[in-house]
Amino acid sequence: VKVKIPFGNKYLDAIFSVPEKKPTYGVILTHGAGGDMNFPHLVSLAAYLASHGVLCLRFTCKGLNVAYRTKAFKTVVEYLKLSDDYKLSGVFLAGRSMGSRAAASVVRQLSQDDDDGFIQGLVCLSYPLHRPKLQSKLRDEDLLLSRCPVLFVSGSADEMCEKQLLEGVVSKMKAPKRIHWIDKANHGMAVKGRTTEDVMEEINVQVFSWLRENVQLEHK
Repeated sequence: VKVKIPFGNKYLDAIFSVPEKKPTYGVILTHGAGGDMNFPHLVSLAAYLASHGVLCLRFTCKGLNVAYRTKAFKTVVEYLKLSDDYKLSGVFLAGRSMGSRAAASVVRQLSQDDDDGFIQGLVCLSYPLHRPKLQSKLRDEDLLLSRCPVLFVSGSADEMCEKQLLEGVVSKMKAPKRIHWIDKANHGMAVKGRTTEDVMEEINVQVFSWLRENVQLEHK
């Protein structure tokens, strides 16, 4: 289902992937710095989640400013929260690369503002912890302040997320967290000798099983 979500004086393009049965939980998903909501990994994940009973709303927000992307993400969260068509118990915020930075920022802001439990967790696909070859400046502030459960799916050869550095950040996080490493994958989740479909299947299965574990848990 295609929708346009009002954002300031314009609209964000978005698509709902709707399960057959009435969903209780949803995932809001957005893309990285390049591309849009039709990025193959996002399309694949949305379809997988919907076929397993989770509503997925993915949206496009162009713009390379994280604060702007965060504002757009917040607007989408409010839109889904107030939606009459889908009465959800809670949502998980998910993003790829820069989109996961925006998602982390929203999770931090909203958990500080009002913790009504609507936001259940955060999924970071290829979280860009640092710029390539610039490991001294880590983008870890939002992660360290997050209170809800976080799943990282990262490539072990991601040039923007060195394995030891992410493990170091995660060890300092107070929130429940897990990292799933895609062996030998780069930032774009490409692995020599594996098809894109194969890698996406691994990601989708991990994300869904983690979501399922976390909806049982009430996080306080």
